[in-house]
Amino acid sequence: MENRVDFDAVIVGSGFGGSVMAYRLAAEGLRVCVLERGKAYPPGSFPRSPHAFARNFWDPSEGLQGMFDIWSFKGAEAVVSSALGGGSLIYANVLIRKPPEWFVDRDPETGREMPWPVTRADLDPHYEKVEKILNGQTFPLESDAFKIPKTIALKWAAEQLGLQWYLPKLAITFANDGEAPATGQLIKQDYPNLHNAQRSTCRLCGECDIGCNFGSKNTLDYNYLSLAKLKGADIRTLHEVRSFRPREGGGYEIDFVIHDPANEGRKTATRQFPIQTFTARRLVLSAGTLGSTYLLLKNRAAFPRISERLGQRFSTNGDLLTFAVRCSEGIDGKRPRALDPSHGPVITSTIHDAGGVSGDPYSGFYLQDAGYPEFMNWIVEMSDAPGHIERFAKFLWHRLEDSITNEPQDEISEQIVGLLGPCRLSNGTMPLLGIGRDIPDGVMGLRQGRDGQEYLQVDWRNIRSAPYFKWVSDVSRRIAEKLGGKFVQNPDTQYLNRLVTVHPLGGCSMGRTAADGVVDHFGQVFNYEGLYISDGSVMPGPTGSNPSLTIAALADRFADHLLGTFDGNG
Repeated sequence: MENRVDFDAVIVGSGFGGSVMAYRLAAEGLRVCVLERGKAYPPGSFPRSPHAFARNFWDPSEGLQGMFDIWSFKGAEAVVSSALGGGSLIYANVLIRKPPEWFVDRDPETGREMPWPVTRADLDPHYEKVEKILNGQTFPLESDAFKIPKTIALKWAAEQLGLQWYLPKLAITFANDGEAPATGQLIKQDYPNLHNAQRSTCRLCGECDIGCNFGSKNTLDYNYLSLAKLKGADIRTLHEVRSFRPREGGGYEIDFVIHDPANEGRKTATRQFPIQTFTARRLVLSAGTLGSTYLLLKNRAAFPRISERLGQRFSTNGDLLTFAVRCSEGIDGKRPRALDPSHGPVITSTIHDAGGVSGDPYSGFYLQDAGYPEFMNWIVEMSDAPGHIERFAKFLWHRLEDSITNEPQDEISEQIVGLLGPCRLSNGTMPLLGIGRDIPDGVMGLRQGRDGQEYLQVDWRNIRSAPYFKWVSDVSRRIAEKLGGKFVQNPDTQYLNRLVTVHPLGGCSMGRTAADGVVDHFGQVFNYEGLYISDGSVMPGPTGSNPSLTIAALADRFADHLLGTFDGNG
C-alpha cells in the first residue's frame, strides 16, 4: 500500500525564511503548503484609529488576532509580527549584507573566536538573487521631493565626527524602472500580487513599522509569497501549528488549529479547538526566532536526538534605541533644528562602524536614523506639558480679553500659531536605532505558568555585552550633541535596565556538528533528515546588520539543499 502524504513540504510561518522557501520549492513543482497563524493585510487594511490599533495585537484567547506580538522576558522585550509576510510588514525595510569579517563571533564563556559554518562568499550568490526579487532601492536623496531633513542631518553629523555614512538599499519602491522618483505613483508590477491590489510609490508618511497602507513597501506578500502562489503553493492564513513529529515510514505529521475571524473581539477557549493534521515529506520551521525555538522546545519529546544546544545563543542583535531631542543649530545654538522625523521612510540612511570607534572588532555596529508616523508627532508634542500649559494660558487670556473688551477680531491666526508654539520636541527629535554585535549568551527554555501551560522564557542579560552597548550609546550621544540636542535613552533601558529588540536571533543555531549547533549549514536539523529550520533562530550570533536580508539569503541556500534531497521517489 502506498505511503501517501498530503504535501511534499509544509512550511510553518511566512516571514523571510518561510516565504523564500515557499517560492523556491513551489517553483520546482513541489506540492507546498504554507501555514501562517496570522491574517493577510492588503493595502488599506492596517489600522490607524486608536480603537482599531489597540486591537492590533496577537492573543487569540483574548480575542486578539492582530499583527503585533510582544514577548516579555528577563532583561529584554521582543516585538515580532503575526501576519502573512511575517516581519516584513513591520520592519524598516533595510537590506544590508552581513559584512564578511563579521562571520565570526566570540564565545561568551572562553572568549575564543567561533567562525560561522557559512561565509560571506557562500552567501553572496544568494544575496544577489534575493535582492533582485525584493527590488531594493536606495533612498533618492538627490531628488528635490526626497530631501528629508533627518537624512541630511545624520549625514552632516557623521561627517563632522568622521564616521562612515551611506544610503543602504531599502525594500521600498520610490520609482518604477526607468522613471524618476516620485511619490504616490502607480507601481508597475511584473506579476499580479496575491491581494490583487494596486500599489503606489512611497508617500513619505513614516508608517513603515505599523504597516504600509499604500503598498509602497516591497513586503513578502507582494513578491515571494505572490510568486509562490502563482507556482501553485497552498497558502493558508489563521492556521496555527501546535505540534509535529516524525512519521513512521518517513516524513512528518503536523498538527494545527484554525482561528475563526468571527472570534475577534471576544475571549475564546483556543486550547479546546479541534486539532487537524497534515503530513509532509519535508517540514520547514520558519516561525521566527521565538516561534520556532518555542515549538521545538515544546515538542522536544518527539525528537530525542536533537542537539543539546537547542535554546542557546540567543541574541538581541545589539538593538539599542536612543533619542536626540530638542535639536538646535546656529552659532548660538538657539535656533530650532527641523528634523521632521515622521517625514520619509522610517529609516533612510546608516552609519557603519566596524569596530574602529571602540578598538574592538567584536563591537561593530550600525546606527540609523529612525522615524515614526505623523500622528505620533501630536502625542510627542502634547507630552511637553509645561510649555503647552503656558501657551494655552496665554491663548485663553487673549480670547478672554477680546471677549471682555468686545474688540472685533477677524483673524486670530497669530494667537493659534502661538498656541502651537515652535514644536521643538516633535519637530526637533530624531530616534537613533543601533544594531550590532552583542554577545549571544542568552538561553531560551520553557517555564510552567500558573495555568499549567508551558511558556517560553529567555534568560538574557546585557552584562557581557555592556561594553558594546556603551560604545553604541556613546556614539549616539555624540550624534545628539553634534545636532545640538539632548541625548535621551529609551525609558525601559534607562530606568528598568531592559532592552527592547525587534531582531531576536538564535535558539536553533547553525553548527558544524550536533555538539555545537541544532542545524547544519544547510538548515537541516542534525539527526533528523527532512526537518529544516529557516529563520532568524539559526543564527549562531548577531548578524550585526539588519538581519532580514541575511535570513532570506540563508533560506535561498537552504532551499538549494532541500531540493537536492528529492529523488524520483520523493
